[in-house]
Amino acid sequence: MNRARASRATGPAATPAGTRPESLTNLAYTALEEMIVRLELPPGSEVSEARLCERLGIGRTPVREALLRLARERLVTILPRRGIVISEIDSVAQLRLLEFRREVERFVVQGAARQATPDERTRFTDLADRFEAAARANDDVAFMRVDREFNALGLATARNEFAAGAMATMQSLARRFWYQHYRTAADMPVAARLHADLARQIAAGDSTGAARALDALLDNIEAFTRTTAAVTGSGP
Repeated sequence: MNRARASRATGPAATPAGTRPESLTNLAYTALEEMIVRLELPPGSEVSEARLCERLGIGRTPVREALLRLARERLVTILPRRGIVISEIDSVAQLRLLEFRREVERFVVQGAARQATPDERTRFTDLADRFEAAARANDDVAFMRVDREFNALGLATARNEFAAGAMATMQSLARRFWYQHYRTAADMPVAARLHADLARQIAAGDSTGAARALDALLDNIEAFTRTTAAVTGSGP
């Protein structure tokens, strides 16, 4: 990663005055999730709640609640009286995750295409534009941040809390796996353009086109995952 990207701040320098507790929890979660996904907190490393609070400039309660959410998403393991361990990355587990993800995410994107409001369709179009801008700039950090917004909007627009719960345990793990290996086994601009196509199909209200665009995207991700597993010697 170039120096300009590496120097971007991940978390807030200080807690904004007047921020509500639930907002602080979301702020802490977003910052910690990005630090884990971008490998600033490496797999297998141990961290303390106190040091994370100091690094983020956020108090213990919001950080603790954010860590509990990250534990549910299998990004961290909380060890009583010992600290927090960042979960390892497993190529074979990623392939199992993709099998499940394909079925659940097809339901999500088709539901989003059918049910999105005019304002939500405008937001999907904006996300498609931003995916394409990230592809042109070959900007991995911008791509991942847009992807996180896209996932959140898709789950909200699908209007199904059960699908949202299932997807929540997959998305961050998938982004982290991609970020760790994409420089050697993936083409980021291609991935960004595939995401842009999916966002545009949802914006257009085309559920069949959204399913087709999703299959193209996940075929690309599966090929990348299998290549990575073969290179690392962890394939099935």
